[in-house]
Amino acid sequence: MTNYFYDSYAIIEYIRGNKKYQTYFETHKGITTLYNIMEVYYCLLREQGEKKAKHIIEVLKQILIHPSFEDIEPAMNFRFKHKERKFSYADCLGYYLAKKNKIRFLTGDKGFKHIPHVEFVN
Repeated sequence: MTNYFYDSYAIIEYIRGNKKYQTYFETHKGITTLYNIMEVYYCLLREQGEKKAKHIIEVLKQILIHPSFEDIEPAMNFRFKHKERKFSYADCLGYYLAKKNKIRFLTGDKGFKHIPHVEFVN
């Protein structure tokens, strides 16, 4: 059973070795989108180089889900409702997909603190 939607922030922190994220990735299952994987790839490309970035996205392909056209409206409505927080499109889509799939949105992004359905890791 899938427990979490892995936000880019959470994935990157886990890869960096942040112990607070370890259990979420090693004892639970999660999903993410192509857009989150793109953000992770770019961050790793900058920080750890192309070889490591390529390896990680190959692993992440296993938990990839594909949003539908119908997911656009509710995801962007969430973004509009919280426009002062300046969430990315990927963040809003991920948050909506977590709610839709009845799982928690795993992140350490402070903008998501105190938002329902979020597993916030400080």
